[in-house]
Amino acid sequence: MNSGAQKLSSYAWWVVALLWPVVLLNYLDRQMLSTVRASIRADIPSIANDQDFGTLMATFMWVYALLSPVGGFIADRFNRRWAIIGSLFVWSAVTWLTGHAQTYSQMLTCRALMGVSEAFYIPAALALIADFHSDTTRAKAIGLHQTGLYAGLALGGIGGYIAEQSSWRNCFTWFGAAGVAYAVVLMFALRDAKKSSPSPPSGERAGVRGQSETKNIKFAETFRALWSQPAFWILVIYFTLPAIAGWVTKNWLPTYLADTFNLKEGPAGLSATGYIQIASFIGVLLGGVVADAWMRRTNRGRIYTSALGVLLLVPALLLLGYAWTLPVAIVAMILFGLGWGFFDCNNMPILCQIARSEHRATGYGFMNLVSISVGAGATVALGWMRDHHVKFSIAFAVSAAVALFSAALILLVKPKTDNFEKA
Repeated sequence: MNSGAQKLSSYAWWVVALLWPVVLLNYLDRQMLSTVRASIRADIPSIANDQDFGTLMATFMWVYALLSPVGGFIADRFNRRWAIIGSLFVWSAVTWLTGHAQTYSQMLTCRALMGVSEAFYIPAALALIADFHSDTTRAKAIGLHQTGLYAGLALGGIGGYIAEQSSWRNCFTWFGAAGVAYAVVLMFALRDAKKSSPSPPSGERAGVRGQSETKNIKFAETFRALWSQPAFWILVIYFTLPAIAGWVTKNWLPTYLADTFNLKEGPAGLSATGYIQIASFIGVLLGGVVADAWMRRTNRGRIYTSALGVLLLVPALLLLGYAWTLPVAIVAMILFGLGWGFFDCNNMPILCQIARSEHRATGYGFMNLVSISVGAGATVALGWMRDHHVKFSIAFAVSAAVALFSAALILLVKPKTDNFEKA
């Protein structure tokens, strides 16, 4: 390996390290809102009921979903580095403003603006990592990046403790200030993938995107390239169905544990985030290693690894919905986290086996659009169910059935290894 390739390989992992704190902050904010639900409702009486609070969480999700393809296309068309940095600056400002909201309407506005900021991060970040990594390291690299996601969700569990000891407003004010500082660091340390003259798909290399590939991309052409493929339709549906369970656990599990096992806000929030996210942290690392190793035997290795993870969600959800003690619920949460990690670290790598480099951020944005829109509806529905005294176990059982169907669905995808690099 020459010195240039060595530098590229070293920086490819440095990119993952630089983006890790950003994804941590993004997901910390999402989880913190649910863990301080009681404190926010006590402080802002205009949030009248749990359906209103579900709408508050869903507003972020709908805006995030709607703008994800736009954020992905901008990252594909222009510059992934600046999409990431700009997203973090906006995220920081909105997080700080959330800590100063006084009414339900102001909170809704802040959550909508948060959706705008985060829509530009994940598609750009995963595509940038995919640019720098090849078939031998891509799942491991994305899995390592996703550990920041789970660290953020787990850290979000401290929101309940901060609210008890100080104020829920400090949760958002402090982390908003931290985000501004780190965005300055990225301005100096993060760079986009190098560009060269375009090469045919079969010769695509990690870390290289053709100059004309990015300058001449048009949204309509990208749309047709993605949605004309049955494999992309299947991947979008597959990405969406397990995510219903994912959003239900992220947004309502603290409330479920508090009600079912009579926990206070702090312990309920930390339990809901801690066990699942620690297990998911392990799952994305293990899932990335398994997928990359399985790819050496078959080009469907990542598909099989992801499907295995989704199958683990089925018993986990059933056990969680009918847990008779907290230790049983903890076992279910750990199993759910491991399965989710296997699923989560392989979505972009599977997309890389379907879509060209210049379409990947947009493709992931479309996947987010469908998945999060459905998840937002599920979040509001859970709030309605709580107000009408419908048991959470029903939602968990339905989510388990949906996950079982999606595990079978992804096996229908046939990777385009004849035309694309192994990814």
